Amino acid sequence: MTDTLLHLDASASHPDVSVSRRLTSTFAETWRRAHGGAHIHRDLAADPVPLPTPSYVTFGTRVERHGVVPFRSVAAMAENAAERAEWARTAPLVEELLAADTVLLGTPMYNYSVPAALKAWIDRVTFPGVYTDPATGDSLLAGTRVVVVSARGGGYRPGSPYAPLDFQEPYLRAYFGKLGVRDENITFVHAEFTRAADIPALAGFQHLTESSFAAARVQVVEIATAMPAAVR
Repeated sequence: MTDTLLHLDASASHPDVSVSRRLTSTFAETWRRAHGGAHIHRDLAADPVPLPTPSYVTFGTRVERHGVVPFRSVAAMAENAAERAEWARTAPLVEELLAADTVLLGTPMYNYSVPAALKAWIDRVTFPGVYTDPATGDSLLAGTRVVVVSARGGGYRPGSPYAPLDFQEPYLRAYFGKLGVRDENITFVHAEFTRAADIPALAGFQHLTESSFAAARVQVVEIATAMPAAVR
């Protein structure tokens, strides 16, 4: 049985210059060579996920009142064409996440957090009840691995002056944890000072741009190569 990699890119930058995209591309190439499994790629910036609508919220709220609802039972609970259309947009994303053994997420830090393109995917894919096993109450994502590859224009490492402004890693760790992904299965790789050549105030840190990228590249290669077989 081969593993499945769900690869999401959220950067709005051109693929040739996007740091997060370059690193996730390296991860995916290394992962395919090492594991030979299925690779599903979604470009959330080029092909945005539609924002939730009032019909999505109404439908999700009704489903949530029923507690845990098996994925295959959700469609029958839609009451009108608008709700059926919302589920048609949502179901493929949920299926991809449920089927993934590893989620590779490439995201820049925008305004201390995540891009709107990624938040749209999060808001749509987080449909009530579908990530819980109806028979046991356990999370269906307990064995899923999440690798977040982020690019930050400045420095946000613990102990740095801007560390308190890092709302990206805590948010994503809390989000996937709430879905049921075990904390030990969530890995972060950060490339920092990516804007040191563009922002005058960061000019003194240009020497860290390439070294941080190089270290992040080594990390993604090591993680993708050493990643064990999934336990689902």
